[in-house]
Amino acid sequence: MKIICRSIAFSLLFISVSTISFSQNLKFSLADSLRGGLRAQRTCFDVYYYDLFVRVNVLKKSIDGYNNIYFHTKEKFTELQIDLFNNLSITKILFRGEELKYKRIADAVFITFPNKQEAGDTGKLYIAYKGIPINAKNPPWDGGFVWKKDANGKDLVGVACEGTGASLWWPTKEYLGDEPDSMKITFNSPTGLTCVSNGRLINHFDISDHTTNWIWKVSYPINNYNVTFNLADYVLVTDTFIRSNNSKLSLDYYVLRENEWKAKQHFQQVKTMMACYEKMFGEYPFTRDGYKLVESFYWGMEHQTAVAYGNQYQNNKWGFDFIIIHETAHEWWGNNVSCQDLADMWIHESFATYAEALYEECTRGYDTSVAYLINQKWNIQDKQPIVGPYGVNYDHSDNDQYYKGAWMIHTFRNMLANDELFFSILNGIQKHFALECINSDQLVQYINDQCGIDYTWFFNQYLHFASAPVFTYSLKQKGKNLELYYKWKSDVQEFRLPIKVVSYVTGEYAARKETYIKIFPNTGWQKVIIKNLKAKDFAVDQTSAYCKTDLIKKLKGINL
Repeated sequence: MKIICRSIAFSLLFISVSTISFSQNLKFSLADSLRGGLRAQRTCFDVYYYDLFVRVNVLKKSIDGYNNIYFHTKEKFTELQIDLFNNLSITKILFRGEELKYKRIADAVFITFPNKQEAGDTGKLYIAYKGIPINAKNPPWDGGFVWKKDANGKDLVGVACEGTGASLWWPTKEYLGDEPDSMKITFNSPTGLTCVSNGRLINHFDISDHTTNWIWKVSYPINNYNVTFNLADYVLVTDTFIRSNNSKLSLDYYVLRENEWKAKQHFQQVKTMMACYEKMFGEYPFTRDGYKLVESFYWGMEHQTAVAYGNQYQNNKWGFDFIIIHETAHEWWGNNVSCQDLADMWIHESFATYAEALYEECTRGYDTSVAYLINQKWNIQDKQPIVGPYGVNYDHSDNDQYYKGAWMIHTFRNMLANDELFFSILNGIQKHFALECINSDQLVQYINDQCGIDYTWFFNQYLHFASAPVFTYSLKQKGKNLELYYKWKSDVQEFRLPIKVVSYVTGEYAARKETYIKIFPNTGWQKVIIKNLKAKDFAVDQTSAYCKTDLIKKLKGINL
């Protein structure tokens, strides 16, 4: 269910949220609800531009700076909410030259305006702040700052904040559904190191106090957890991707000095990947801002146009670098098309995970891509729905938004049995929802519209219920023929996924070959006679659909 908070006068420290599809009650803190929920203090304004300045003090491991927040007033208000972790202090808030009063509750900042702001107005809110940001214990999953040294003793500094929140290091409207149209990001850092952020570097210059200003400009909408920086002794390696229409995309790789040669060799796969993804999903969404890989000291993160890379220049057994392939897929799935609420992170992660298999399909063929998916299936847990509760800053605790979601997409593709339609849908999602924030219902409705068939029953089962659909069946040998009784056991009554079963077998052991037929089970019992098949040779296809199976040895009371 969706929690919408209309007041900040909470009487309980914790809010319990439960839905019929969750196996357990989930508790969310006041901070979670304040950050995840919508209320009048958040819906009253829309951010269209951030002008962020951050000074990085490496010796003190502290930051200070300010953010100019440009906004449109959507509904009249005298109070709005901005988010900033409580361990960072606010030094001043200004609006039209006047200092404003505010109160802090958990990690939310409620700012009071002296006059009512009318719908249709625009404004600029200046917030100055300082402090010591939290350290990341296990980035990127556990968000915060990392302060390290490279092999030459030079400083390495960076931040990762997906899940934990961008407000751990800068004041922002921490709501995924409100992305600024563009953004300027300025960093002041020690001279001698390179500071890399999102978008294009428009200027950098030294200051007399042995620091350097680095000014980056993002010319597209960007979600706030994607805003990032990495500070290190980088070498810039440049390359160019030539598209099928002969246009060019700049490829910039910021790598540690000792890894320059490795990067030049290893990152050649980026161009193969780009060709594959542009074929599957459409043109790279951020051409004006280019594409960057930035060497980091954690595994990786999909920071828009500045993908964090920390996989030590290693390919997996499938012949590609998982971090490059997965995190770059987020430029389409997560950065171009974004979710409004963390509950819908499958829109980012399921498609990016399936993109790995599509890369295998591009480079080594469909059968290898299926083998890749099968290799990942053991990660699926079926303990919680893929879609979480809305409005509470939900942090998924399992991998099902990745692997089960990827298998859901694969299952849907095979159910359609029309690759031309399937890939037109993937491409169409990127065009129809380009640079937008959407929810699950919008995406499913778009797919239904493109197919001309209502597949809501399919997505409801995989997205909103923890359990997998179970193909329930019983076998009776009748001479040379096999009677198959079958149905789906599912949470959604309308579930009717077609599935393939063995109908004919030739050879034995290594020479064995199966022929499959497609059947059309629903949630009621059905029967089919498969000629010339023994019960021991019967099998359910597990390569084209994600489901569980349940063989009932003795089926009673069924007359078909």
